[in-house]
Amino acid sequence: MLKINLSTWNVEDEKFWSRTGKKIAIKNLWISIPALLLAFAVWIMWSIIATKLKEFGFNFGMITPDMSPEQVTAKLKEINSLYYTLPAIAGLAGATLRIPNSFLISLGGGRNVIFVTTLLLLIPAIGVGFALQDVNTPYFTFAVYAALSGFGGGNFSSSMSNISFFFPKRMQGTSLGLNAGIGNLGVGVMQKTIPWVIGFYLFCAIGPDGNKVCGEALSGLQNAGWVWVPLLTLATIAAFFGMNNVVTGTPKLPSTIQGISKTIYMVVLGLVAAGIGAYLLIGLQINMWIVLPVVIILTVMMMKYATPREIKTNLNKQFAIFRNKHNWVMTVIYTMTFGSFIGFSAAFPKLTQDIFVYSNPNDPSFINPNAPNFLMWVFLGPVIGALIRPVGGWFSDKINSGAKVTAISTIAQILATLAVAYFVIQARNSDTPEKYWWPYFIFFMILFLTTGIGNGSTFRSIPYIFSKEQAGPVLGWTAAIAAYGAFIIPKVFGQQIKNGTPEYALYGFAIYYFVCLALNWWFYQGPKAEIKNP
Repeated sequence: MLKINLSTWNVEDEKFWSRTGKKIAIKNLWISIPALLLAFAVWIMWSIIATKLKEFGFNFGMITPDMSPEQVTAKLKEINSLYYTLPAIAGLAGATLRIPNSFLISLGGGRNVIFVTTLLLLIPAIGVGFALQDVNTPYFTFAVYAALSGFGGGNFSSSMSNISFFFPKRMQGTSLGLNAGIGNLGVGVMQKTIPWVIGFYLFCAIGPDGNKVCGEALSGLQNAGWVWVPLLTLATIAAFFGMNNVVTGTPKLPSTIQGISKTIYMVVLGLVAAGIGAYLLIGLQINMWIVLPVVIILTVMMMKYATPREIKTNLNKQFAIFRNKHNWVMTVIYTMTFGSFIGFSAAFPKLTQDIFVYSNPNDPSFINPNAPNFLMWVFLGPVIGALIRPVGGWFSDKINSGAKVTAISTIAQILATLAVAYFVIQARNSDTPEKYWWPYFIFFMILFLTTGIGNGSTFRSIPYIFSKEQAGPVLGWTAAIAAYGAFIIPKVFGQQIKNGTPEYALYGFAIYYFVCLALNWWFYQGPKAEIKNP
């Protein structure tokens, strides 16, 4: 019978690693990777769904026959902004759920946590399948499923924390890079898969007039949700029967029931906080920069005060990372890398559609007849960023410094961001924006490349900056805050597109990257660095 709980685990002992640990660690890694890949696919699927909602005329019942042409134009601009809000809601929920996920492994056990969090992804996948069957589905329904797809975003923190306990320190950069890199490949896989699977008309749908539509393009759109259901089912079964809980990650190894119940309780706390955040953002229309800290503080406070005594005691030990200044420094730097990767992944398709396809800001219904087939290409950005990530970790291991690699990639990231901004301006001011498609696309690919390299290098730095006990929670916490990039970047682009100045968003990102470059130098490379080139 499979031994689920491993009470002996010392991977820094070479004999134990070669005889026992290596085989178990690799098995858990190769179950973790596809589960994480599917989590990213479900989380960021709104980046493609948002473009299709516009293409198929999902107006959420906000356009009525009695409206004047001017009113329709104004309402279409508002609806276009709501399309950006859906991936932003998913980003907000996913990032918020990463906060409890950061601390789940020590509470529930790696195998139990990965099983539950993968199983939960079936809810938004099935829900989206039903929602896309009817072109008259209200916005609120999509907003709820966008929030629930945040389960996929939350999984990253628990997944990375879990894998960090399976491998020795010398292999952290490579193992974490593989888990994150191939896992994040789910974004690119999704952005290529959804445009393909919606071409198969397996089920019927409901059109604008309320009549059933079969064998037409609209009836295939629902496959954007259904395609993930069988794959998630297999990944859930593999996690339950193939993964392990290890004592270094979970000092008090729980039974399966105990681990599952603790996991569900903590995830519900995060979901409540995310739901409140979405209501503040959409229902009360409170400024995103107010909503963001409110949600983070609310989540941490709920974890601190609304948990049973046993969980609270464990969490208080892990909360020690908040007293370490390097936790906050690495949170800012890591957000620059992963936050940019996931934020651009969520916003890139819709941004591209608005610049090159619906290219007349004064007429939201205008379609550029010479627009590039952007859905054929946009998936490459997340793919490049994901595939290069293990290389960033591996190269950092080779030169024995993640901070050096981070510095170089950040400089390139700043330059690429400014180049993208330049070509956005050129395209927006041109009657033939398609002329600027290739330089815009190429520099965006460089931008994705640099975020991936920097992400891999920060993975390498964290285990050298923090103790073994703190490295897992720090990885989870920094990943949680960084994931708010999936909320911030689509929201900022949506606002700036509405204002006609998307380049302003890119200028702001470039300034932030420069601040991160300075922090990395001051704390880890400069003459006053306490930890030199971790």
